[in-house]
Amino acid sequence: MRSSRSAPDPLDPGPAGFAHRGLHRGSDFPENSLIAFAAALEAGAGIECDLRLTADNKIVVFHDADAKRMCGSTLRIGKSSWAELGRLRVGERPIPTLESLLELVGGRVPLLLEVKFNNGVWRWAPALKRALRNYSGPYGIMSFHARIPRILKTNLPHVRRGLVIRDRWSAWRRWWTMRLAGPHFLAVETAALGKPWVERARQRMPVYTWTVRNAGQRRQAEVHADAAIWENDGRP
Repeated sequence: MRSSRSAPDPLDPGPAGFAHRGLHRGSDFPENSLIAFAAALEAGAGIECDLRLTADNKIVVFHDADAKRMCGSTLRIGKSSWAELGRLRVGERPIPTLESLLELVGGRVPLLLEVKFNNGVWRWAPALKRALRNYSGPYGIMSFHARIPRILKTNLPHVRRGLVIRDRWSAWRRWWTMRLAGPHFLAVETAALGKPWVERARQRMPVYTWTVRNAGQRRQAEVHADAAIWENDGRP
């Protein structure tokens, strides 16, 4: 991975890239689980994961809006308390909290923390401040929603903030969200790699790419991105 044009990247994961939702495989190493994160640490990879906020403002590491796919439960993450969600299991273990992830990682690898939300954007700043206040390792917080990096810019200005961008977005939407977000880095869909707007963005900031799943995408990421967010056969 090369540095951005202006400065070295403090989230540089090295040649191992970022393991998408941890180094997960099957039911023994479920996505966004502590055992998948431990496997990523053992492989020397950075970690990408998803964050959601419970009804009582606890940050959990979980991708979906509800617990049906991962836990076989109809509970919705944003409408349930941590006491309710804490009884569920991902594989054989509880749903991780952000604090439990930070304790496991202990600053050994950089983290990409993707915020997922449907409403209540202003609840995120105080929740993130509480969870991250004693953590000194490298991390960045990113989201598809430009309002998340925007509130980080105002409320946690020291935090590396990123914008996640889909290839199908119009040029107008890209311009508007990037202007609102004021990101330090981008995470772009693999289908966007090599396009002129991505190459221009790389002159100003690091650009990571998701989700690299095969050797062809990996080769493309090596040329057109600063780091791969990978899983399965996309592993560097």
